Amino acid sequence: MKLALPLASGLALVMTAGLAAAQVPAGYPADYAQTIEAAKKEGKVVVYGTTDAAAANFLVKDFEALYGLKVEYNDLNSTELYNRFIAEAAAGQGTADVTWSSAQDLQIKLANDGYAAAYKTPEAAAIPSWANYKDTAYGVTYEPVAIVYNKRLVPEGDVPKTHADLLKLLQTKTDAYKGKVTAYDPERSGVGYLFFTQDDLAFKQAWDLFKAMGKAEMKLYTSAGAMIERVTSGEHTIGYGVFGSYALSRSKKDANIGIVLPKDYTLIASRVAFLSNKAKNPNAGKLFLDYMLSKRGQTIIANQAELYSLRDDVQGEATVAKVKEQVGDAIRPIKIDADLSANLDTIKRLKFIKQWQAAMKGN
Repeated sequence: MKLALPLASGLALVMTAGLAAAQVPAGYPADYAQTIEAAKKEGKVVVYGTTDAAAANFLVKDFEALYGLKVEYNDLNSTELYNRFIAEAAAGQGTADVTWSSAQDLQIKLANDGYAAAYKTPEAAAIPSWANYKDTAYGVTYEPVAIVYNKRLVPEGDVPKTHADLLKLLQTKTDAYKGKVTAYDPERSGVGYLFFTQDDLAFKQAWDLFKAMGKAEMKLYTSAGAMIERVTSGEHTIGYGVFGSYALSRSKKDANIGIVLPKDYTLIASRVAFLSNKAKNPNAGKLFLDYMLSKRGQTIIANQAELYSLRDDVQGEATVAKVKEQVGDAIRPIKIDADLSANLDTIKRLKFIKQWQAAMKGN
């Protein structure tokens, strides 16, 4: 009888170890079983994300089923996420184990400021080099930045196929489109600031376009959902700089939503994730990051969450291959590098915002 308890305990340990080992994804190092087991002891992972909860939920539920861990997902806008994270980190309170934001520049700033933990994911070889920042911050999606429009209210001849087309439309039909164009607000939205500053780099007539938008009294929002909703209702008729993922999802519910991936250049945005160096559940954080980058997670991203997969080996509608079919060499990925953080330099930002404010007045 004295041997029964140690034997039972030994069997339990063997079974537990076997379960963890069985869950180690193919191609991962054998000692990843230890990370899985440590994560199970932590019991949960806290994620701050800018992805709508409805889309993120596909990943959350599958991850929870796969590992038996609870995911506490907090849906925030990009600026709110950034401010909340640094405030909590400074206060020494609990904060996110993983941050996952569409504001790529803010994420790289956080990484450069020492908030991210260095971690080389076992999935590193499967993602593009431009989506890996120093084995610390990783792009998770491959999302074309689109123009959406209301098919009922925008004549076919007015639908802009390029940025130059949109500039011409707003210059020649200013009154017809007054108050009818919408976009992210670069003053209040980290994503908006990122997209418009990228336009400034990619399009020689960017400031002419911004001025034309100002003269057309463009309406600005901090949420893509709000923009698409108002284009659907007809309050606005053209939405500029909208995540293609959200546009694709809405177009399946409303056939009146049209989507344009500009033929001159289509920005490719990627929601960037990193592990917090203040994580209370660091192993669970590693599991969640690796899962999002894995073929399994990316297949869900492409076919259920419809956020566009980053991996070339994933099939479906929201994939790299489908984007390339539509725009070919016009794709322009927003590289996850140090230049993104430099874009947030206070002087640069103030200069851009001042010029932007003037443009919104048509100057």
